Amino acid sequence: MGQLVATEFVTLDGIAQAPGGPDEDRESGFEWGGWQAPLLVEEAGETMFEEARGMDALLLGRKTYEIFAGYWPTAPAEIPYTELLNRVPKLVASRTLSEPLGWAGSSVLEGDVVEAVRAAKERYEHIEVIGSLDLLQTLLAGGVVDRLNLWIHPVVLGTGKRVFEPGGIASGLDVLTSRVWPNGLVHLVVAPNGPPATGDMAGGDAEAMWSDRAD
Repeated sequence: MGQLVATEFVTLDGIAQAPGGPDEDRESGFEWGGWQAPLLVEEAGETMFEEARGMDALLLGRKTYEIFAGYWPTAPAEIPYTELLNRVPKLVASRTLSEPLGWAGSSVLEGDVVEAVRAAKERYEHIEVIGSLDLLQTLLAGGVVDRLNLWIHPVVLGTGKRVFEPGGIASGLDVLTSRVWPNGLVHLVVAPNGPPATGDMAGGDAEAMWSDRAD
């Protein structure tokens, strides 16, 4: 079975809405669209593409799909993502869109989204989700996300759509890779590993920690 990887560009307080531009997503009066641009790091951008180029399918929610479909089919060829995103199959999860918007290789998932994604993971080795925050909540709740590829930026916005919304499924996380860039950008790749572990800082857990430090 293939893997589903969700790539999200996130603020320090967990906001992932409209990182790319002012008019990307103004839902609920969001006024900070384009917040990622001043924090871009060229070398980090190269890493982002190297990770993305392994995808053999792209899964998007309707809003993100419409943004991508309005740009990438005619995007400059020198942008590395142009060839990649136009080449791979595009899977769209939508309750209102019955047909794709003419972007070659696009198809709309039918039936229950989680079950449709499970079926897609039988056909593709690496399905990439980018943005698509409403869809992401459904995928996380359905337990079909294998990895979260988080780019955490040193900025706080206070309001907006989050990667982990209140009421989500509690989960422990295995840290697969981590890196901090000089400007404070943090790259964190994690995999859900079941319910989070708990302990007691007033009991043996704390005593063991301080004992280890004493040694």
